[in-house]
Amino acid sequence: MSDITRRDLHRTMLAAIAAGATGVRSFAQSPAPKPVKADAPAGSITDVPGISVGHFTDTRRPTGCTVLLFGPEGAAAGVDFDGSAPGTYQVSLLQPVSFIQEIWGIVLSGGSSFGLATAPGVARYLEEQKIGLKFGIGLVPIVVGAIIYDLGVGGSATIRPDAESGYKAAQAASAGAVPQGNVGAGAGATVGKMLRQQGYGGMKAGVGTASLRLGDVVIGAIMVVNAVGDVIDWRTGNVIAGARRKDGKGFVRAVDMLKTNPRPQAAADAPQDPIFQSTTIGVVATNAEFNKTEMTKIAMMANCGAARCINPYHTPGDGDTLFAVSTRKVKSDLSLSVIGSLAAEVVSEAVLQSAKMASSIDDWPAYRDYTAKLEPVR
Repeated sequence: MSDITRRDLHRTMLAAIAAGATGVRSFAQSPAPKPVKADAPAGSITDVPGISVGHFTDTRRPTGCTVLLFGPEGAAAGVDFDGSAPGTYQVSLLQPVSFIQEIWGIVLSGGSSFGLATAPGVARYLEEQKIGLKFGIGLVPIVVGAIIYDLGVGGSATIRPDAESGYKAAQAASAGAVPQGNVGAGAGATVGKMLRQQGYGGMKAGVGTASLRLGDVVIGAIMVVNAVGDVIDWRTGNVIAGARRKDGKGFVRAVDMLKTNPRPQAAADAPQDPIFQSTTIGVVATNAEFNKTEMTKIAMMANCGAARCINPYHTPGDGDTLFAVSTRKVKSDLSLSVIGSLAAEVVSEAVLQSAKMASSIDDWPAYRDYTAKLEPVR
């Protein structure tokens, strides 16, 4: 398939402007651009050449970590964090003014702040592979990370991922299809929690991933959704995982409840948005060549994809963090605006997958056991 070029696009835009000025609806003076045929979102972030992913899932309770590795050449990376309570590791290195131009690993983890201990385990693995930034007399593997709060979900809060967990996830990393659902960092992820104090149960989510291809350019995303809000299919407007009605026949829709009852009489019934306890984290990636400053902008645009299907999102209690990486394998004339816009689509799809691929645990039913069994809305 052939890609639209910037020159074709520029010519078409000029023709459109000229036609609009004269009232003539014709593009006869300019050749029609060749369309870009994009495949439907599917697959996984490892469809992006240069990325491998591994999970560590704790068998003692639902928690774990997920590691992305970028090979000896590393990847240019930016980040967008709009939640007010992010838990991150070395993320300041991704500022455009930092001299660090690439990273070699990203770890997404459960365990709240304790889970940040996974990152040194990933760094140790990379050091053993002699991968990292050549610095001084040796090398330093640059690894960044982010965490979700899953303490106490399905078991003791003292069980959480550590450095050995990160090391094992890195060991397991491969370029194959990424397992989804209750694995890795998504093992203890839950959604629809804002109204639990009012008696409305939430649901299970987990890890979701998706990808999209345009010629030689691939865009992929992996998301761990642990949101206070509901997960909504932006195509239909339907909630697919969120705060459940007490009669078990559908969803409350948290925002609708806030409109009708924003100030419950009893403090114990107030909408719940505890600091640090609800966070969506993830990575969007492309093989198209961009630098870290450009990837920062792509991260910002791509995070809008999560906002389409998580509501509420970026609340004071959320720590939402989205990394964006370029493995720099392909030189492309597709603009930053095009990649950023499509990255948002892929992130949206990965968020939906995080809910659809999850499995139920005690007190937290999943899509397949709840939503998929609801009677169709007539």
